Amino acid sequence: MTKDKESIVRGFHYVYIVTLIVGTIIQFSDASKLAVDMSKIGLTHVPKDLPPKTKVLDLSRNCISELHISDISSLLGLKVLRLSHNKVRVLDFSIFRSNQHLEYLDLSHNQLQKISCHPIMSLKHLDLSFNDFDVLPICKEFSNLTQLNFLGLSAKRIQQLDLLPIAHLHLNCILLDLEGYYVKENETENLQILNTKTLHLVFHPNSLFFVQVNISVYSLGCLQLTNVKLNDDNCQVLIKFLSELTGGPNLLNFTLNHMETTWKCLVRVFQFLWTKPVENLNIYNLTIVKSIGKEDFTYHKTALRALKIEHIANRVFIFSQQALYRVFSEMNIMMLTISDTPFVHMLCPQASSTFKFLNFTQNVFTDSIFQECSTLVRLETLILQKNKLKDLFKVSLMTKEMPSLEILDVSWNSLEYGRHGRNCSWVGSIVVLNLSSNMLTDSVFRCLPPRVKVLDLHRNRIRSIPKPVMKLEALQELNVAFNSLAHLPGCGMFNSLSVLIIDYNSISDPSADFFQSCQKITSIRAGNNPFQCTCELREFIQSIGQVSSEVIEGWPDSYKCDYPENYKGTPLKDFHVSQLTCNTALLIVTIGVTGLVLAITVTVLCIYFDLPWYLRMVCQWTQTRRRARNIPLEELQRTLQFHAFISYSEHDSAWVKGELIPNLEKENIRICLHERNFVPGKSIVENIINCIEKSYKSIFILSPNFVQSEWCHYELYFAHHNLFHEGSSNLILILLETIPQYSIPGSYHKLKTLMAQRTYLEWPKEKSKHGLFWANLRASINIKLMEK
Repeated sequence: MTKDKESIVRGFHYVYIVTLIVGTIIQFSDASKLAVDMSKIGLTHVPKDLPPKTKVLDLSRNCISELHISDISSLLGLKVLRLSHNKVRVLDFSIFRSNQHLEYLDLSHNQLQKISCHPIMSLKHLDLSFNDFDVLPICKEFSNLTQLNFLGLSAKRIQQLDLLPIAHLHLNCILLDLEGYYVKENETENLQILNTKTLHLVFHPNSLFFVQVNISVYSLGCLQLTNVKLNDDNCQVLIKFLSELTGGPNLLNFTLNHMETTWKCLVRVFQFLWTKPVENLNIYNLTIVKSIGKEDFTYHKTALRALKIEHIANRVFIFSQQALYRVFSEMNIMMLTISDTPFVHMLCPQASSTFKFLNFTQNVFTDSIFQECSTLVRLETLILQKNKLKDLFKVSLMTKEMPSLEILDVSWNSLEYGRHGRNCSWVGSIVVLNLSSNMLTDSVFRCLPPRVKVLDLHRNRIRSIPKPVMKLEALQELNVAFNSLAHLPGCGMFNSLSVLIIDYNSISDPSADFFQSCQKITSIRAGNNPFQCTCELREFIQSIGQVSSEVIEGWPDSYKCDYPENYKGTPLKDFHVSQLTCNTALLIVTIGVTGLVLAITVTVLCIYFDLPWYLRMVCQWTQTRRRARNIPLEELQRTLQFHAFISYSEHDSAWVKGELIPNLEKENIRICLHERNFVPGKSIVENIINCIEKSYKSIFILSPNFVQSEWCHYELYFAHHNLFHEGSSNLILILLETIPQYSIPGSYHKLKTLMAQRTYLEWPKEKSKHGLFWANLRASINIKLMEK
């Protein structure tokens, strides 16, 4: 029973199980690369261009009628060959002599009538069933197939010693096709089968069950009968046939496939098997014909543990529900499965029941099932998947009288919960609850078993997990995939949560503190959500990076950006945004600090390289050039004789005569000096005015010595007066030495005004700056004068 519970729990994960009625699945790790599938394409012969390294070749369901050694001799590594459902009539096993690794050969459903044997020592699976053999196709070479574990055969006649050549082989399964089998009336044949664990007999699908062969099997463990058609008259024929096969103590599993019978005969078969050692009875594709009435059934002690009936087609439409359901409800077995049937109800056992496992998948049960049923006291697993259940509150009431119930599956119904004023009445023993694929909303979290450990709520209509929710302290696994949740739930109410499945929801910006609040999480699947790749997601991505990759299932493939458009489809692991971009305060501080550092740097550079001086000189040169372009050249040339009149203190004459005049006159600039160009006999004032008027510019050499010279002040006064009178800018101030403002006398208000309002050229002490100084000065007096 413990294994059954584990299988249900594993059902919450995506596990694909392939079940074969007969045969063996042979798998190869590299089969995807070396498998060739050419089934169902209308081939009439084996293709010649097959890859030499082919290991798995499927040519089933074609029109191939012949096989030649050249067809597959080049496939030296071939392990699996499927040729079923073709038109092969003759087979010579010697064509496989080059295929020393061939393990699986399926030639069923062909038209074989004759075979020529050749030992293939590696064969494990050989299927020759559903062909046109008159007798069983067994030859002496088969005795060497020591690895063989499956053998499929067919024949129209059976003889007792047909299987003698393989009697010493320890087979797992023999499939015997008896669809074309016939014997003369009143004749009975015998067949002795040794050393097989499973025997599968296939009868004609359209004929009533009739067999005139006594089959004896040594140590048979599993028996399967396919195409069993019965009525009340020949029901005893089946029972007699089974009595020969079910007498041994090892037959534990019995399966009936495609069975058509009356209700009366079915009950008789049940009654016959009740005393046999069979532990597991399976009936697939059962059709009940004629009437269904009350049949006496004696539920004496039985070895039967599990009865499984899947897919019932009921051709009786008016019958006693009591007669039908009572037979099943009173069975004193542990496990009962009735699925894919038109059953609308199931009766509650009249007395305390032995049922531990009940599976009623894909019926039409309603909420009335097992209400006020107090006899299922041992029931541990109940599966009501794919029925017509609607009210979760009634489901909880149903479990109240099942004190041993641990696993409940009511998925794929139409369950809702709207009784907010009434508390659900779950039995406290439930640990696994599957409520998936229903119509449940957020309110479901107010109607859950208090001790549930595994809870499946995927494919519902849940938008959020309410904060005032009952504490599910035992909950370990929660599946809420395919809902409309917008946030990751915290673990405040789920203290033991270790597995969370929450993919395919509406989570756009999951909380970064999820992993801090859910310390016990060992597995989370949250991919395929519409993640918004913005600053809010940055911390969540960082928190994922601190968690083991084994914890985050599907990472990174199923975790991709959905917004904004320029990031859509980008894996979250490739989404990077700096902390500076996302932190406004930090951004402001960074900009402020950067601006301050830049200002300090510029200030230091200005001081170190004397940048302001260079800027002033360039600005002055530009302004001078602009002003010069605005004065008509003819007017200037007509009235002027000198480029510049120089006014200076005698104490600065050394610099004037040693630096200033030589650098200007070598460029053909005419200089007017008082000692050289004043006219004798005229007053000093008259000479000053005359020189200023005949000069394009007036250059004043400013220094503390200039301030002490009264005549310099006069010259500056007249030049300034001429400036306003002419409406031009004819003054050039050269600051030879710094003049403190306090040292300028109050009567020299003109000098103060000029120094405050006009820019001046500074004589640089550094020799490297002299070139720019002279260029700037020459540019300010650059004009071509007429020759006098």
